[in-house]
Amino acid sequence: MAQRKRLRNLAQSLKDKASVMAAALSTKRHVSTVRLHVLRATTHALDAPPSEDSIAAVLAVGQGTQRLPRECIDALMERLHETRSATVALKCLYTLHNVVVKGPLTLKDQLSCYPSYGGHNFLNLSTFRDDSDLESLELSSWVRWYAAVLEHTLTVSRILGYYLNDTKESQERKKTLVWSASNADLLYKVEGLVGFVEQIGHVPDSLHLQKNELVYEVVRLVGENYRSVQGEILLRVDLLRGRMEDFDVGELNELVGYLGRLEHCYDRLVLLFVNRTKNNGFWDLVTDTKLKGVAKTKEIEGKWLTVVVTANAAEGTRSTNPFLDPGQPSPVPRLSFATVR
Repeated sequence: MAQRKRLRNLAQSLKDKASVMAAALSTKRHVSTVRLHVLRATTHALDAPPSEDSIAAVLAVGQGTQRLPRECIDALMERLHETRSATVALKCLYTLHNVVVKGPLTLKDQLSCYPSYGGHNFLNLSTFRDDSDLESLELSSWVRWYAAVLEHTLTVSRILGYYLNDTKESQERKKTLVWSASNADLLYKVEGLVGFVEQIGHVPDSLHLQKNELVYEVVRLVGENYRSVQGEILLRVDLLRGRMEDFDVGELNELVGYLGRLEHCYDRLVLLFVNRTKNNGFWDLVTDTKLKGVAKTKEIEGKWLTVVVTANAAEGTRSTNPFLDPGQPSPVPRLSFATVR
C-alpha cells in the first residue's frame, strides 16, 4: 500500500511538472503567466496548503487588465472541474476563497458571475469523489462541504449588498444601512446569514483530518467568514430585539424560527472550531432574543384569546335577548322572594 502511494505521488508530481512546462511554452504569454500562477498554487502535494507567495501571485493578476482577471478565474475553474484529486480540488477552492476574502474587486466580480452565468451551484462539486485511497475518499467529503460553504459566502454577499469580508466597507456605513432597513429586510438578511451558519454546521464527520495542514487552513479561513457572519447577525438581531414591541405575530414567529435554527448549529460549530470562535456574548443574545420573542408571542396570543372569549360571551348574550341593541349589556334581573298574590 505504501509503495503504491509513493508511486502515485511520483506520478502526480511528474504531472504537475508537465503541466507547468506546457503552460510555460504557450505562445500566449499573458495567458501562460496566469496559468502558471494557478498551477503553482494547486499542486498535488498533500501536506501543505498553497504558499503565501503563490496565493499573492494569483491575487496580483487582478491588478492587470480586465482580460487577465477573467483568464485567472477561468483557469482556476478549469483546474477545479478537470481534476480528480481531492487535494487539488481543495487547493483550488482555497485559492478561490482567498480571492473572495482579500482579492481585488476585478477578481471578485469575475468569480461572482462565473460562468455563463446563472447556475446556482456554479462550483458543481456536489458529486465529487476521489476514491484513490481512504484518505482521499474522506477528503472528498471536505471538498463537497467546502464548495457549498464558498457558494454560501458569495450568496450572503449578494444578500447583504457588499462582500462579506470587505474591510473597505466601513462599520459606520454598515450600521447606517442596517438601522434604516425595514423589519422585512432585516429578517430576510438574517435568514440568509443563518443559512450560511447551517452550511458550516454540515461539516464532515472526519474532523480528525484537521491535523492535515491543508484542511486546517481551510477551517481557519472558514472560521474568519464565520466570525464576520456572527457580526452581521449580531448587528441585525440586536436591532430587531429593540423593535420587538411593534412586531406582529408573523414577524415574531419568523425571528424565533431563525434563532432556533441558529441554536441547533451550536454544538457542531464548537466541535469544528474547538472554541476558537465560541463568542458567548453572541450566543447569549441569540438565546435571550428568542426567549423574548416567544414571551411576546404568548402575550399577543393571550390578548387575542381574551378578545375572542369576550366576543363569544357578548354574542351569546345577544342571541338570547333579541331586544338588546348591538353591544348593549344584558340587564341582570333582580331576584325577589316576595309571594305573588
